[in-house]
Amino acid sequence: MKATAQNRVPKRSSHQLNELIGKTMHPVARKRGFASADLLAAWPELVGKQYHGKVQPGRLVWPRTKSSDGEPVAEPATLLVHADGPTALFFTHEAPQLRDRINAFLGWNAVGRIKVVQRPALRTKKITPKPLRKLSEIENRRIEQKVAHVSDERLKNALEKLGKNLIARTPAGNS
Repeated sequence: MKATAQNRVPKRSSHQLNELIGKTMHPVARKRGFASADLLAAWPELVGKQYHGKVQPGRLVWPRTKSSDGEPVAEPATLLVHADGPTALFFTHEAPQLRDRINAFLGWNAVGRIKVVQRPALRTKKITPKPLRKLSEIENRRIEQKVAHVSDERLKNALEKLGKNLIARTPAGNS
C-alpha cells in the first residue's frame, strides 16, 4: 500500500518548550525592552523565594545616547520592576545585588539601575501537578537495569529519578 495523504500517520516528535513558544514570546519580550524571554524565564531564580511573586519585571528602558560622531553608545538600561509598598521598601535595599545577578546571568553590564514602581504584582494562578502513580516492581527493576552501567553515582541517581518520574506520568501498562 502506498503512503498517501489519507493513510499517512503523522510523525510525533518531542520538542522543548522554548522551541514551541519561544518564537511567540520573543516579540512580546522585545516590546517590553527585553532582547529575549530568557530573563523573564529566569526571574524566579534571580529574585529568590523571598520576592518571587511579589516583585515582577516591568520593562527595560534603554537610553538613547549618541557619541560626538553620531554613533549610538551602548549604555546600561534601567529595569523597571513592580512591587507593592512594603515589598518595594525592602527590595530597594537588595536591588544592587539583584542587578549584579542579572548582569552575571546575561553575561554583560546590561542593567545599570533598577527602578521600583509601587504597584501590586499580578497574581499568577498556581498550578498543582497531578500526583504520580506508584511504579510496579518490574518498572523499578527495568529502570535500575538501564542505569546500572553509569559509573558516576550522582548521575546514576539523577537518571534513575528522571526515569521513574517519566514512567510514573504515563498510565499503567503504557511504559
